[in-house]
Amino acid sequence: MNDVFTIDCGEILLREFRIEDVAAIYELTSQPEVYEFLPDWRSTIEQRLDWVTNYEIPGNKDFLANIPSIGNGWLKLGIVLKETGEFIGFCNTGIKEELSGPNREVAYAIFKQYRNKGYTTLAVKGLVNYLFENTDSDQLNAVVLPHNIASNKVIAKCGFRLRGNVEIEDQLHYHYVLTKKN
Repeated sequence: MNDVFTIDCGEILLREFRIEDVAAIYELTSQPEVYEFLPDWRSTIEQRLDWVTNYEIPGNKDFLANIPSIGNGWLKLGIVLKETGEFIGFCNTGIKEELSGPNREVAYAIFKQYRNKGYTTLAVKGLVNYLFENTDSDQLNAVVLPHNIASNKVIAKCGFRLRGNVEIEDQLHYHYVLTKKN
């Protein structure tokens, strides 16, 4: 993993997507409780392979090469158990076009069997700390459906504050904000 960007978050690592992650990402995003909240991530295995190979891995390299000025880039990181190396979810940052600027968001998903263990909170905190310490980001956003109780709890535990509501694709979302100074 020497040539793969990682963030150590204690029990887990955040690391760049790899081709070997395609099946796990596909399986994760095929879970109804994931695609209900992240419908744009649903795909065929062939689409996922194409996206990881041709967009997500090169996009990560571009993002990392431009630090601290990350502009509109995306960083897509796997959540990996440090002890076993198992891919258990993802934690990403990118531009949420439906929000007014600054509109960099944090988004994530984790396999059902790894929920309620604190891994998602560790991942979000790890990514947030990395972004605030190493990039020109001064504000991060999260948009969460009101009925996604677990995600609302994670965002609150990570220090995000409810700014209000935003409608995205005809659905009401809570809009959370975290600033560097907070």
